[in-house]
Amino acid sequence: MVDSDQELGLKVERHLLPEIIKGLTCAAEADVSDATAEPRPGTVVFTGTLDDVEDYFHQQLWSDGLPVIPPTRERVDRFLEFTNRDASEVIRALPQEGREASILSIAVNGVMAGCRPEYMPLLIALVEAVADPEFRIETAGAQPGWEVLIIISGPVIKEIDLNFGQGAMKVGRQANTSIGRFIRLYFRNICGYRTPPGAGDKSGIGYTFNVALAEDEDSVRNIAWPTFGEDVGFRAGENVVTVQSVACISPPAYSAGDTAITHVLQLAEIFGRAFSYSRSGFLKYGYQAPLLVIAPGVAAVIARHWTKDQVRRCLWENMTVAASKLQQFAAQTDGQDVDFARLVQEGTLPGSYAASGDPDRLVPIVVKPEHIGLVVAGDPGRNQSRGYMSNNIHGMRTSRRVELPRNWDSLLKRVRHK
Repeated sequence: MVDSDQELGLKVERHLLPEIIKGLTCAAEADVSDATAEPRPGTVVFTGTLDDVEDYFHQQLWSDGLPVIPPTRERVDRFLEFTNRDASEVIRALPQEGREASILSIAVNGVMAGCRPEYMPLLIALVEAVADPEFRIETAGAQPGWEVLIIISGPVIKEIDLNFGQGAMKVGRQANTSIGRFIRLYFRNICGYRTPPGAGDKSGIGYTFNVALAEDEDSVRNIAWPTFGEDVGFRAGENVVTVQSVACISPPAYSAGDTAITHVLQLAEIFGRAFSYSRSGFLKYGYQAPLLVIAPGVAAVIARHWTKDQVRRCLWENMTVAASKLQQFAAQTDGQDVDFARLVQEGTLPGSYAASGDPDRLVPIVVKPEHIGLVVAGDPGRNQSRGYMSNNIHGMRTSRRVELPRNWDSLLKRVRHK
């Protein structure tokens, strides 16, 4: 994207084409020897002091750069007590390095991330969600450097002490932070998405993991809105984890007033400006999934007048950008032209995107209102909201119900009394 046409042509001729020919015509490399093969699941890989363990894990690229909790057999077994599933069960072999997402590997990485044993049911549900082909985990090493955002719904929020109030998306609360760290560590160790000196993650710049986001379900019930868990298809009272990609985050959005329209138009203005460039070039995929986290006080004002669907509709209608500007952004992002007429004809975009040929006509930056997620969380005493934008069909929004072990209540009592 920073080469002249001549420079690009020379790179293709001198470097890319020979590598393609070599890859198609050369014999496959021999299998790795036993000496370099990875250890079998459940084996002891190292014995030493805490400092020795940290150094060894860093050298093996099994760490995210932060200290890890050594996954001793005793610690891993405590995690396995919080599931009825067998440690050897495999959910799926995950891209890009083909390792098995087993119940054992979830426990091991949960220990390393600093999770508590009682988080294990959520960790399993998380891995099931990202392993769903709909999520498209094979795109997790893409150049935009997107990260997973985890949204948690249900009674388990309070049972494991997740923060859903002031500072909900800051590190500090063990549950939110360690669960967010877990998924990044799992992508690194099991999938193989590593940054240098490793390989696999091709983020241009990137950013760090998101802590897990928990709903303020008390506030949601008080304003008679459905929870986010219900929005994604589950019943009230069910424990649900939802995952989606996040490629960019908006500035804090402040809104005031005692009418819904005043708040929602303000949010549309801020989120629309923040996301119109960053994601506009990807409308050609027909999918964007912004997630808007709305402060409880703001949500209470809006809910006196509007349903969630009305909020989504207003945001969709007002988060817009000039068609010519969107095409300019797309050309600068990946060198491709956004042909609205063709995309409408193919059924990727609604007909409104090609309603006229006026280059200054406004088009939505989100394809459909139902793609907009709304979560109530944050400081109940402040009027601050925030937006998180997906990376199109990379990391599509996917949800799973959390399966608690049969003796969940007694297990919780035991860990709380320690």
